[in-house]
Amino acid sequence: MAPVVRALACEADIESLVCVTGQHRLMLQQVLDLFDIKVDYSLDVMQPDQTLNGLSARLLGLLDPVLETTRPDRILVHGDTTTAMIAALAAFHRRIPVAHVEAGLRTGDLSQPWPEEMNRRYVDVVSDLLLAPTAMAKSNLAAEHLAGRVVVTGNTVIDALRLTVESIAFDHKLRDRLDAHFPYLRADKKLLLVTGHRRENFGPGFAEICDALATLSRRPDIQIVYPVHLNPNVQGPVQAALAQLPNIHLIEPLDYLLFVRLMQRAHVILTDSGGVQEEAPSLGKPVLVMRNVTERPEAVAAGTVQLVGTDSARIIAAVTQLYEDDAVWQCTTQRLNPYGDGHAAERIASVLCGREIDEFGMVKIEPLEKARLVAKIFQKI
Repeated sequence: MAPVVRALACEADIESLVCVTGQHRLMLQQVLDLFDIKVDYSLDVMQPDQTLNGLSARLLGLLDPVLETTRPDRILVHGDTTTAMIAALAAFHRRIPVAHVEAGLRTGDLSQPWPEEMNRRYVDVVSDLLLAPTAMAKSNLAAEHLAGRVVVTGNTVIDALRLTVESIAFDHKLRDRLDAHFPYLRADKKLLLVTGHRRENFGPGFAEICDALATLSRRPDIQIVYPVHLNPNVQGPVQAALAQLPNIHLIEPLDYLLFVRLMQRAHVILTDSGGVQEEAPSLGKPVLVMRNVTERPEAVAAGTVQLVGTDSARIIAAVTQLYEDDAVWQCTTQRLNPYGDGHAAERIASVLCGREIDEFGMVKIEPLEKARLVAKIFQKI
């Protein structure tokens, strides 16, 4: 949402207020500082060992007084978190219009990802403005015959990435400072960047993932960096299985700027994250997704993303192919990103102000011209 906040700040006719829930407070503050965002309302929702129902109840109780005090003309929520769903519910109960940024993503399976698939469906049902990132997301919404107006904007994730890549590209001191956080990286080993935190992978899924990483770590040409999520269901099995192995670096979660730099330096990215599936193609990085289904099928169709699930053998085979077959790796890195052009937030601000826009991906651009535009936005470092 950071690019949206910045875009709305440029609109004289809009007063935009920011409310954060206080989850992962340290990582949140780093993002607020990076994008120079002022918080108007900060909630303190987190408690030890909090259940989803407990979190939902606290969110609803804390968000409702904010809505009562501010009486907004509209609220904007992003994505598929429990926070997004509860915020949409609170607004719906007060008859406040909801705009859903990143509307229309679907896997068709309520259990994958869980609970995100249900969350985003609910937000779409109560939203009167559905800001879809892609034409496929718009098609998903049309098939459900929802009442809201649908506009294809591209994904704001790509806007945030564009701003960050530009900062790294033009500030050599910043780039050196970021690289200094990874003194253990070696030039003679190709980086496999790993992220994993999905709830549906807790238990057996993470055991399989750790088995695969343990096997891959024995390759002489690999170095594995895994920023380990703070959730104990992730920390426990990952630390127990991988902490003592060579060529594996288990590190604390990174702030956004550091993570983007690490993605830039990666040879392959292995993840169960949704956002990484969108960001990595802009950086020319192959992505292997440790899930059986994805709400972002555009990247699979484009050839930048491959679903490998959590089966250890499939993960090992897919990583091995990208490390040993340079032709396959090169083919994967040269595909175009179907998720955005870096101007989604501008389109969203225009829609909110009632201005006409050209929807993302709905205007035909010749392939060579499109490649030139993408290369201009995301220069490789």
